[in-house]
Amino acid sequence: MSKPVERRETGEGDLFRSRLDQIIDLKHELVQLAQTIDWSFLEERFGEVYPDVLGMPPLPTRLMAGLAILKHTFSLSDEAVCARYLDSPYFQYFCGETFFQHTLPFDRSSLTRWRQRMGEERIKALLQESLSVAVKTGAMKPSDTRQVIVDTTVQPKNVMFPTDAKLIHRARERLVRLARKVGSSYAKAMCGWASSR
Repeated sequence: MSKPVERRETGEGDLFRSRLDQIIDLKHELVQLAQTIDWSFLEERFGEVYPDVLGMPPLPTRLMAGLAILKHTFSLSDEAVCARYLDSPYFQYFCGETFFQHTLPFDRSSLTRWRQRMGEERIKALLQESLSVAVKTGAMKPSDTRQVIVDTTVQPKNVMFPTDAKLIHRARERLVRLARKVGSSYAKAMCGWASSR
């Protein structure tokens, strides 16, 4: 598998189609965000996972990273981000398209395979660039990253849940202690039963 063939702006037109940058509002938030992101940094970091071998080149980094950003920005599923990509010239421009596409240039399962191939380290680069853009655009101050709030409500905890057997055992232990205090024949019977268990 070879490295992704990244799209480069050539300025060339198409006799029968209008370029996206000629038909969209260049002040739109996604257009401005696309112009702020350092796509070459992401291309360099994500391109590291592809060995230089023969074969069909992978999908462009800007397309896949752009879809990942849009998916998380708008809280969309893979299917929903693909549907929005086909409907929105702004999504397509953000992902590096020059002309409006009427069909997906990839299979929907490509998103999952791309995330798996990138792994945690490369996805951190995407987070790093997102934070850099947030600081550049004034959406966030550098001091906002000094304190991190972690919600651990879904973290696994070392909590022992009571089961019937544990509850019965605990109740029996307490009864034996209580019976020893009282010193009755019941205590002797309970101690004998407890030791036989």
